[in-house]
Amino acid sequence: MQKEKLRNVRKRKGITQQQVADFIATDVSNYSRKESGDVSIRNDEWEKIARFLEVPVEEIYEEEEAKLINNFENNTDSNNIGTISNNETATVSTNYYCNIPEFLLENQKDYIELLKKENQRLQEALKNKE
Repeated sequence: MQKEKLRNVRKRKGITQQQVADFIATDVSNYSRKESGDVSIRNDEWEKIARFLEVPVEEIYEEEEAKLINNFENNTDSNNIGTISNNETATVSTNYYCNIPEFLLENQKDYIELLKKENQRLQEALKNKE
Protein backbone atom coordinates (compact mmCIF):
# COMPACT_ATOMS: atom_id res chain seq x y z
CA MET A 1 0.00 0.00 0.00
CA GLN A 2 1.54 3.27 -1.06
CA LYS A 3 1.75 6.07 1.44
CA GLU A 4 -0.33 8.50 -0.62
CA LYS A 5 -1.00 10.92 2.24
CA LEU A 6 2.71 11.13 3.00
CA ARG A 7 3.70 11.48 -0.67
CA ASN A 8 1.06 14.17 -1.30
CA VAL A 9 2.13 16.29 1.70
CA ARG A 10 5.82 15.91 0.82
CA LYS A 11 5.23 16.98 -2.78
CA ARG A 12 2.88 19.82 -1.76
CA LYS A 13 5.63 21.19 0.45
CA GLY A 14 8.19 20.87 -2.36
CA ILE A 15 10.38 18.47 -0.40
CA THR A 16 12.32 15.68 -2.13
CA GLN A 17 12.62 12.09 -1.02
CA GLN A 18 16.36 12.72 -0.58
CA GLN A 19 15.68 15.52 1.92
CA VAL A 20 13.36 13.31 3.99
CA ALA A 21 15.80 10.40 3.78
CA ASP A 22 18.62 12.61 5.04
CA PHE A 23 16.48 13.82 7.95
CA ILE A 24 15.54 10.33 9.12
CA ALA A 25 19.11 9.08 8.54
CA THR A 26 18.51 6.58 5.75
CA ASP A 27 19.38 6.40 2.08
CA VAL A 28 16.99 7.64 -0.56
CA SER A 29 16.34 4.18 -2.02
CA ASN A 30 15.26 2.88 1.40
CA TYR A 31 13.05 5.92 1.97
CA SER A 32 11.53 5.45 -1.49
CA ARG A 33 10.64 1.86 -0.56
CA LYS A 34 9.09 3.13 2.67
CA GLU A 35 6.98 5.68 0.83
CA SER A 36 5.91 3.13 -1.78
CA GLY A 37 4.87 0.70 0.97
CA ASP A 38 7.50 -1.97 0.26
CA VAL A 39 9.21 -1.32 3.62
CA SER A 40 7.45 -0.47 6.87
CA ILE A 41 7.78 2.96 8.42
CA ARG A 42 8.50 2.66 12.14
CA ASN A 43 6.55 4.76 14.65
CA ASP A 44 9.57 6.91 15.48
CA GLU A 45 10.10 7.54 11.76
CA TRP A 46 6.48 8.67 11.33
CA GLU A 47 7.07 11.20 14.09
CA LYS A 48 10.38 12.43 12.60
CA ILE A 49 8.87 12.76 9.12
CA ALA A 50 5.87 14.68 10.47
CA ARG A 51 8.19 17.00 12.37
CA PHE A 52 10.30 17.55 9.23
CA LEU A 53 7.20 18.24 7.11
CA GLU A 54 5.80 20.44 9.91
CA VAL A 55 2.47 18.61 10.02
CA PRO A 56 0.71 16.47 12.65
CA VAL A 57 1.46 12.75 12.33
CA GLU A 58 -2.25 12.14 11.66
CA GLU A 59 -1.98 14.16 8.43
CA ILE A 60 0.53 11.74 6.89
CA TYR A 61 0.11 8.47 8.82
CA GLU A 62 -1.39 5.47 7.05
CA GLU A 63 -1.91 2.08 8.68
CA GLU A 64 0.41 -0.68 7.48
CA GLU A 65 -1.17 -3.56 5.60
CA ALA A 66 -0.74 -6.92 7.28
CA LYS A 67 0.91 -8.57 4.29
CA LEU A 68 3.51 -10.59 6.18
CA ILE A 69 2.95 -13.73 8.18
CA ASN A 70 4.79 -13.15 11.45
CA ASN A 71 4.85 -10.29 13.88
CA PHE A 72 7.54 -10.47 16.54
CA GLU A 73 7.49 -7.84 19.27
CA ASN A 74 10.81 -6.63 20.57
CA ASN A 75 10.19 -5.96 24.24
CA THR A 76 13.89 -5.60 25.10
CA ASP A 77 14.07 -2.14 23.58
CA SER A 78 14.92 0.27 26.37
CA ASN A 79 13.29 3.17 24.53
CA ASN A 80 9.72 1.94 24.80
CA ILE A 81 8.01 4.93 26.36
CA GLY A 82 6.04 7.41 24.30
CA THR A 83 3.64 10.19 25.03
CA ILE A 84 0.05 10.64 23.97
CA SER A 85 -1.27 14.03 22.96
CA ASN A 86 -2.96 14.58 26.32
CA ASN A 87 0.44 14.13 28.05
CA GLU A 88 -0.29 10.67 29.43
CA THR A 89 2.54 8.17 29.17
CA ALA A 90 2.07 4.97 27.19
CA THR A 91 4.22 1.98 26.32
CA VAL A 92 5.06 1.72 22.64
CA SER A 93 6.26 -1.59 21.25
CA THR A 94 8.41 -1.94 18.18
CA ASN A 95 7.21 -4.52 15.72
CA TYR A 96 9.53 -6.55 13.54
CA TYR A 97 8.14 -8.47 10.62
CA CYS A 98 9.53 -11.39 8.69
CA ASN A 99 8.10 -13.50 5.93
CA ILE A 100 8.26 -17.21 6.84
CA PRO A 101 6.41 -19.85 4.80
CA GLU A 102 3.47 -21.36 6.68
CA PHE A 103 4.80 -24.94 6.41
CA LEU A 104 7.97 -23.92 8.26
CA LEU A 105 5.91 -22.30 10.99
CA GLU A 106 3.84 -25.43 11.44
CA ASN A 107 7.00 -27.53 11.56
CA GLN A 108 8.49 -25.25 14.23
CA LYS A 109 5.27 -25.30 16.28
CA ASP A 110 5.27 -29.11 16.21
CA TYR A 111 8.93 -29.16 17.24
CA ILE A 112 8.27 -26.75 20.12
CA GLU A 113 5.44 -29.00 21.35
CA LEU A 114 7.76 -32.00 21.17
CA LEU A 115 10.42 -30.13 23.16
CA LYS A 116 7.86 -29.06 25.78
CA LYS A 117 6.76 -32.67 26.25
CA GLU A 118 10.38 -33.85 26.47
CA ASN A 119 11.15 -31.11 28.99
CA GLN A 120 8.17 -32.12 31.11
CA ARG A 121 9.20 -35.81 30.93
CA LEU A 122 12.75 -34.96 32.03
CA GLN A 123 11.51 -32.78 34.89
CA GLU A 124 9.33 -35.66 36.12
CA ALA A 125 12.28 -38.06 35.81
CA LEU A 126 14.40 -35.70 37.95
CA LYS A 127 11.68 -35.48 40.60
CA ASN A 128 11.43 -39.27 40.73
CA LYS A 129 15.22 -39.55 41.29
CA GLU A 130 15.10 -37.26 44.32
